[in-house]
Amino acid sequence: MIRWIAAAAVAGVVVAGAALHHARGLLDPVGATSTPRLFEVARGDSLGAVAGRLESDGLVRSATALKLFARWNELDGRLHVGEYELSPHQAAAEILDTITSGRVKTWPITVPEGHRASEIALRLDEAGLADAEAFMMVVEDLDFAHALGLPGPTLEGYLYPDTYHLPRGLPAREIARSMVRLFDAVWSQQVDALAAGTSLSKHEIVTMASIVEKETAAAVERPLIAAVFLNRLDKGMRLETDPTVIYGIPDFDGNLKKRHLQDPSNAYNTYRIRGLPPGPIASPGVEALVAVVRPSDSDYLYFVSRNDGTHEFSATYEEHVNAVNRYQRRHRQRR
Repeated sequence: MIRWIAAAAVAGVVVAGAALHHARGLLDPVGATSTPRLFEVARGDSLGAVAGRLESDGLVRSATALKLFARWNELDGRLHVGEYELSPHQAAAEILDTITSGRVKTWPITVPEGHRASEIALRLDEAGLADAEAFMMVVEDLDFAHALGLPGPTLEGYLYPDTYHLPRGLPAREIARSMVRLFDAVWSQQVDALAAGTSLSKHEIVTMASIVEKETAAAVERPLIAAVFLNRLDKGMRLETDPTVIYGIPDFDGNLKKRHLQDPSNAYNTYRIRGLPPGPIASPGVEALVAVVRPSDSDYLYFVSRNDGTHEFSATYEEHVNAVNRYQRRHRQRR
């Protein structure tokens, strides 16, 4: 009788061991391929729904085994919404760890220097990261600008140009917040101490830097461009810069006309107003910001394009007229 009991006990242990081994096997990777696939955990998804889709997508061997493992490790209520890059080469435990720790898939998007907020909104929309209209509503939210410590009325100029890695589904408000936070970090680390020696406010520096950014893509010229505009301000001269006029024209079609330069209703028309326009016209990078607080030591008051991406600088109006004749009129004749 004792022998039968012992034999039964041994058999029970063998069966339990086999069951445990089988259960563990159901948590092994599905296959050897490491090719990643996108998998989305949607808002409101239950563990059962997610486990079922993981099995049907060929990412785990058994939805039931995954659910039992999750509950045993108290992970069943910790799913994070978002897109994930998962592979059949991963064990079920690794996949579960990924979607319960929120390591979502991110997508790179580059905001170039000199882009205005509306252009950034379109880039985000085209990348599938934010609705352009929703992003612009955030940009134009005065209360949000004040909450971020900005003078307002919009976030224009403070959406720092850089490459961001963003997950899909992130609210437009959080995307804008991350761009402003990076601006704040760059300002505090590389600009703030230099700005202390100027008479311009932070908003005026950002406004001037945005104009410098739009006027030249040549890094070496930024301090010279800044010097020209600062010299004109000091002498009470109008800035007379086309990019500000264009910014103030709704639905600009690319053709700047004489009537645009004479329009007194455009608050950004620096051919009519004196001083700086009401605010930034684009997102300046750190080089443009530093150029404004550390401009070149020059007496230049004018510049004109050489039609090769660089400019000819002049200290007198007569020199400027000669430069215009040399570069602009000759260029028009060739065309």
